[in-house]
Amino acid sequence: MKAIIPNIDEHSKRAYYLQLYDYIKEAILSGEIHSSEKLPSLRSLSKTLGLSMTTVELAYSQLMVEGYIYSKPQSGYYAGNVLPTEAVSVFKKRSISPLDRTMETQEPEFYYDLECFDFNKWKKCANKVITEYSPLLFFESDPQGEMALRYEISKYLYQFRGVICDPAQIVIGAGTQQITNHLANILKKMAIDHVAVEDPGYMPVNNIFRDRGFSITPVKVGKEGITIDRLPSNIRSAVYVSPSNQVPTGAVMPIGKRYELLEWAIKNDSIIMEDDYDSELRYFGKPIPALQGLDTKERVVYLGSFSTTLFSSIKISYMVLPPAMAEIFQTIRGDYTQTCSKMEQLTLALFMERGFYQTNIKKLRNLYAQKLQAVVRCLNTNFTKPTNTSSGINIIVRVKSSKSAQELCTDAKALGIAAIPTSAYTGESEENSTSLILYYNQIPLADIPAAMEKLMKKWKSAN
Repeated sequence: MKAIIPNIDEHSKRAYYLQLYDYIKEAILSGEIHSSEKLPSLRSLSKTLGLSMTTVELAYSQLMVEGYIYSKPQSGYYAGNVLPTEAVSVFKKRSISPLDRTMETQEPEFYYDLECFDFNKWKKCANKVITEYSPLLFFESDPQGEMALRYEISKYLYQFRGVICDPAQIVIGAGTQQITNHLANILKKMAIDHVAVEDPGYMPVNNIFRDRGFSITPVKVGKEGITIDRLPSNIRSAVYVSPSNQVPTGAVMPIGKRYELLEWAIKNDSIIMEDDYDSELRYFGKPIPALQGLDTKERVVYLGSFSTTLFSSIKISYMVLPPAMAEIFQTIRGDYTQTCSKMEQLTLALFMERGFYQTNIKKLRNLYAQKLQAVVRCLNTNFTKPTNTSSGINIIVRVKSSKSAQELCTDAKALGIAAIPTSAYTGESEENSTSLILYYNQIPLADIPAAMEKLMKKWKSAN
């Protein structure tokens, strides 16, 4: 059944039901909706599009009168046979685009789950930007990020993460790595050239600081996060931590350790870079408030991203700078152009303003919690042992196998399941390790048992 997602123009003089009628009629004539293909029910389409059932029924009735669709008692509505087969074939050959051809000929490399995000709501917000705010799109985006989005982020962070900030302290960029580059420049201006990082930790960020000439100190991560007594002392430095959901271990830093880390920063005149990755996706108990909300001495830079709570192809990240560091950014902002799409920024601002973002996170928590439990049930065996099972979008799996972690990940990829060796977070070779990070969030819930069964079978097979 083809998804019916028309572009309903709220400001058009043409009635909603006629706009829906136009869309379905064109889809039938173009062959996108095939002859005898079943259409969504009145109730289903009404709910999907946010239109009244009366509106949908009027559109269907008009299509029936003209012969484009027909109904079967107690079965539903179906597309009629309105064009000869040859005509449909010719029309499709003329109208197919390279993107359509790609979708038809190339299967997605990995599992994906459309239940993870409501693109209809996103589309409504994007349409509003185009129809009502289109003049803004003729101009480049603010190097610091669109004010509308910075305002919505500041509201959200205060309400849901306990982060205290003004929109003027927020800098938006196209992904965590661009934000980290900005941060590196600010630290250099502050005469800080030494960075402590978590081990294991997020290697791309470590590489950015290394490539920018910073001295790097890896610090081991334990059950309560980074080992604070191993941080540099008597040296002005910065430390990159993820206290609410350490990547990849899932360690959570308790409140006492958080105050201890803040005390270290004050004592050593240093900066804490708090990566709040996946903190909203905690499935047992309440999400843990951010470290930044405890900071009274302006020592914490808060880093956030939307890639796991929206969809991975949207590269919008941000940082919340302490006021003094925000002033430094103002002195260098003219050296940069904003690489984050202005259209996406404004769409996200509307998405948050209307409460869609918060609703989507609640939905994801419920959905991912079910997926996590299903995956753990399947992998909690004598052959495999899952850990890090209380938050995020992945788990660590230890496998009793003669295969290397890289070979196990290759097996997973062949089945459409994303996985990477844990060694990717240490920068060291672990030839004898069979520990890997498995991403379960995009596997549809109903498919998890079969997918895990196939994965276990492939892992147990010979090379």
